[in-house]
Amino acid sequence: MESPQPDETTTRTPYARTSRTTGTRARERMSYDRESVHGILDAGYLCHLAFVREGRPVVLPTLYARLGEHLYVHGSTGSRPLREAGRSASGMPVCVTVTHVDGLVLAKSAFHHSLNYRSVVAHGDAYEVTDHEERLAALDAVVNNVVHGRADDSRRADAKELAATAVIRLALDEVSAKVRTGGPNDDPEDLDLPYWTGVVPVSPAYGTPIPADHLNPGTPVPGYLTAR
Repeated sequence: MESPQPDETTTRTPYARTSRTTGTRARERMSYDRESVHGILDAGYLCHLAFVREGRPVVLPTLYARLGEHLYVHGSTGSRPLREAGRSASGMPVCVTVTHVDGLVLAKSAFHHSLNYRSVVAHGDAYEVTDHEERLAALDAVVNNVVHGRADDSRRADAKELAATAVIRLALDEVSAKVRTGGPNDDPEDLDLPYWTGVVPVSPAYGTPIPADHLNPGTPVPGYLTAR
């Protein structure tokens, strides 16, 4: 079943700061506002899932979706991190990050080059989702998070495919956002140097959909693709 949506009071309440979510550098860029965190998460579909395996750190890129105050990540039942999340009653300690690059910040000096970005970091224990309805809702959400409306415009997973698919859930409890905007922070003594300085905007670019070789001739391109 779908995770319950937070009520209006919860939505207005910022996430509590912890030792793991309190930044040590550029703290003025940190935010614990739920609306800001949710907006950054909902604007993306690729996350990086970090965990420890045999005493060594591992980071995997994967698809995700947010439903209420939970993140859902899916993968193969043969995936080690997803198997480990299912084995432990206390869950698997993870860190999930999502980042959007909005601009290349080019300064007069190499030291002050930077990025304009929006990012979220979530810490916690991930658990395998075993409830059938919750798994279906999570998988639909992952598909729709990549292309909104696609879950209803494709065949859902059958029993065999569901048996090969694992889903883990991470509660959004220890969460922080960090955002940089604006131009370069050039030093006063560098202002007269003859180098270009400024911001190169960066944004996602979606090309014209390319049909599969086996697509039936005359099948129209869905509106949710042409509207991107």
